[in-house]
Amino acid sequence: MSSRLFSLSLLLAALLLQGCAVSRAKIHQADLAVADTIDRQLTCQQADHCAQPSPLLQAADSALAQSTPEQPVHVVTLLDDSEPALAARVNLVRAARKSIDVQTFIWAQDDAGQLMLNELVQAARRGVKVRILADQLFSFNDLDLLDRLVRASVNLHVRLYNPTFHNARTPPLEFAAGVICCFMKFNQRMHNKLLLVDDSIGITGGRNYEDRYFNWDDDFNYVDRDVMVAGPAAREMADSFDLFWNHRRSVPLTHLRDLNKRILSDAEAPTWRPPQYRRPLRVAQVQQAAEDPSWLHAWLVAPGIEVGNVDYFSDMPTKTRAPKRARAQVFTRHIMHMIASAKREVLLQTPYLVMSDQAQKIFRRLHKRAEPPRIVVSTNSLASTDAFAVYAMSYKHRKRYLTKFGFEIHEMKPHAVAAAVDNELANLGMDSPTPAPETATPASARQARFHLLGSRGSSSRPAPLLSEGRRFGLHAKSIVVDDNFAMVGSHNFDPRSDHYNTESGVIVYDRHFADELRSSILRDTQPENAWVIAPRRPVVPVLTDINQAIGTVSEHLPLFDLWPFRYATSYDLKAGCQPLLASDPNFFNCYRPVGDFPDVALSPKLIITRLITAFGVGAKGIL
Repeated sequence: MSSRLFSLSLLLAALLLQGCAVSRAKIHQADLAVADTIDRQLTCQQADHCAQPSPLLQAADSALAQSTPEQPVHVVTLLDDSEPALAARVNLVRAARKSIDVQTFIWAQDDAGQLMLNELVQAARRGVKVRILADQLFSFNDLDLLDRLVRASVNLHVRLYNPTFHNARTPPLEFAAGVICCFMKFNQRMHNKLLLVDDSIGITGGRNYEDRYFNWDDDFNYVDRDVMVAGPAAREMADSFDLFWNHRRSVPLTHLRDLNKRILSDAEAPTWRPPQYRRPLRVAQVQQAAEDPSWLHAWLVAPGIEVGNVDYFSDMPTKTRAPKRARAQVFTRHIMHMIASAKREVLLQTPYLVMSDQAQKIFRRLHKRAEPPRIVVSTNSLASTDAFAVYAMSYKHRKRYLTKFGFEIHEMKPHAVAAAVDNELANLGMDSPTPAPETATPASARQARFHLLGSRGSSSRPAPLLSEGRRFGLHAKSIVVDDNFAMVGSHNFDPRSDHYNTESGVIVYDRHFADELRSSILRDTQPENAWVIAPRRPVVPVLTDINQAIGTVSEHLPLFDLWPFRYATSYDLKAGCQPLLASDPNFFNCYRPVGDFPDVALSPKLIITRLITAFGVGAKGIL
């Protein structure tokens, strides 16, 4: 009875909160209070707002000057390594002459988040028009920070996308209430990532603004990827950003209930404060790199590739309100068209191998061809992911992926050699050595953020391991099709990306770029970096056939997938052997089975993974 009363109270509170928008009068009062106290100082009086010289922006100017509508010219740079990805952002912000637009899913208050936010504030104070659009659920979850940010500069404008119950913060109970009362609206998030400077050069891909996206977390970091695009495609980025910025779900800060109340109750207007970095030497090193001509040339200019056609795609902000409209899911539909057109090979890299119904149909048709294309998939293992609930759905459908779609699946190891090497290489060549760790906040002291089924939140932690050492998880989302064109973006190729979240990315129609991206993905599938998923070795033919038949029936049950002996498991390459396909007759001679969840210690997350595999089929769209 008490649980029913609690649920009823929660629902009633949710319905009340849903209607409690801030009145126009209070918005006007808060706007006046901000206008009276906002920082109007300009640190520069020059026409270019004291923009620093940048070879990246110079490349954009040159590409735009050479471009015609019939023959566009772009310079594209793959940002696989963490430090160049962050230094490129700092360099472009400092080089901005007119405008900076930033769109993101997560903005944390750690070193990486503070660094970028402070750089943007300083750019606004130079006179550059700066607009920040962040998804509310996992960004700026601090009223004190927002109270300072709203007054930091007259040229700085911040909006939060799809705020829960018109608030800047979402405590756990309001999270639960949002799920109960208005699931479709609450569950739709803005997953786009974009940094656009002067409408001429942009960075898009998988990275959010948090330490773990730039190899700055002490325990767990992401292997991620962006692409920097200079040229006419930046105009498409600008149009997309404007659509989101002007949409009614993008809410100015003074319109948020909790922040509005804070602003009106301030006895004294707070001012912008310099960041207090946990590891200031490391921050200084990136800032130094962002201004070092030789470093910029080696890591960001020389790797650039001049190409012709580049398309920037983004779903519409109205995606969940108009799912049948082609324009609402323009990016999702284009990705599906890319895959369906494959002739020889598809390389797919995604952190979450959970296929939507539409994707399953496409891969099933490809596999039924007389000469099906090769499908190579790079994804996470349970040991490398922080989204264990999502991984459970991938684990559940391994047999389908291997037999019906013909996938070659490689699951990332938590201590992947390539990840560790890439994230240290950019430190070489700096005048000062990589700084030693300063005072660190233990992982156990981090505030865990409530998130549905424990997955995909900015502070979620992966399952405990048997091994020790710094660990990595895959977060990059990319496709290469037939070596002809390639995509880098935010789309995870899963039901959530298909139907709920808005996504964005670029498609580059160039063989050289496709080859570079292909090499990057394949490197993550090498034996030192990933386990191979393959069928279990048949030991007793009849019993093996019976086990597989029971497992197939169990997998297709609507709720209760309880059979513990799965069709496939993880394999590691034996010393002295060369990598082989699972279909090779010598596969079992060169690979040894390492279990369904290698390197994962017995823990609640491991148990929950098993339970979600058994009972969680209905949650696939949510995950």
